[in-house]
Amino acid sequence: MLESPQAYTVTAVTRMIKNSVEEQFADIWVEGEISNYHLHTSGHRYISLKDENAVLRAVMWRSYGGYLKFEPEDGQKVLAFGSVTVYEKGGQYQLVCRKLVPVGIGPLELAFRQLYDKLSRQGFFDEDRKKEIPEYPQRIGIVTSPTGAAIRDIIQIARRRNSSVQLVIFPAQVQGEGAEETIAAGIRYFNTRDDIDVIITGRGGGSLEDLWPFNTETVVRAIVDSIIPVVSAVGHEIDTTLSDLAADLRAPTPSAAAELVVWSQRDFRQQVRLLVSAQAQHLNSLVRQARQGLRSALRRPVFIRPSDMIDQRRQYLDNLFRLLVAAGKNRFEQSKSRLSLLAVRLDALSPLNILARGYSVTRTPDDGAVIKSSRELTAGQRVETILAQGRFISRVEEQDRGKR
Repeated sequence: MLESPQAYTVTAVTRMIKNSVEEQFADIWVEGEISNYHLHTSGHRYISLKDENAVLRAVMWRSYGGYLKFEPEDGQKVLAFGSVTVYEKGGQYQLVCRKLVPVGIGPLELAFRQLYDKLSRQGFFDEDRKKEIPEYPQRIGIVTSPTGAAIRDIIQIARRRNSSVQLVIFPAQVQGEGAEETIAAGIRYFNTRDDIDVIITGRGGGSLEDLWPFNTETVVRAIVDSIIPVVSAVGHEIDTTLSDLAADLRAPTPSAAAELVVWSQRDFRQQVRLLVSAQAQHLNSLVRQARQGLRSALRRPVFIRPSDMIDQRRQYLDNLFRLLVAAGKNRFEQSKSRLSLLAVRLDALSPLNILARGYSVTRTPDDGAVIKSSRELTAGQRVETILAQGRFISRVEEQDRGKR
């Protein structure tokens, strides 16, 4: 009778493979192209690494993904460091990534480009949204390390240029983990005050990693949201950060920021002297012009012989009076002539003139109705006849009813 072969359970075989694989591929670098990238709501990142012939699934847990300086994208070539493990329930192997480095470009440089593209599309770097820096600020807020060389340079230059300008320092961490939060907090703090005219934020030079807090979205958004104008002064002149691009004014160094923002008392006094001198010259010119105008006026005849001007005005007034009298007489004569003509016309139309030529008017004595036709009369009717001089009453004895 044959003996039963030794058999393993699926779990046992899977576990044996898991132990063998994880022991052999505990720490390994894998190069490949990212595909099917997915950032889960839990914060875990799921990736497929592929080349021409194979695909390797990979996962980066949230605890490691939080240290990434860039956001993975499909099509990127990367170096992934981690351990190969077997997912027992699915019987699949995968690479658990602890580091992810882009191939051909540094992670910080890649992160810089990605964030620049993102914020640029949102208009964070547009020139038309930037505010004017006040010309004569009285109180300046500074967000930087209180122990760094940057603050010492700013204080030294501010004292030299104008000791009356007040500097208010917000001690911020400008390097390392969490630095961006303190920088943004400083900018937001000064925006809660109403006595700050302008804000300077920055630090001295360093590597790209040292300056990285000023390349974070947290700091850039704080600068853009600031109501108070912000001057960015990060690193040396050759260094350019996203904070420099978003700020209302970019200074190549902290020292240059102090030179640009703190107005010089000496220059101001010189400007005042120049303005006073220019105003004095202008006033002197006005006085000379006024004197010359007064001399010219005094040389006029009206001031030399004022009685001549009065006599001329009197003569002019007399001429006007004569013209007025003549015009009045002429108008009176014209009116008199017109009135006479109208009287003649009216007299010609008067019925009394007609009566004076031998005519008369006959009418009924009761109502005064003028009798125009013999047909209106009856025999024995009393009528009244009006003559040029007087009237009389008569009685009709006979009438002729002819047409004429």
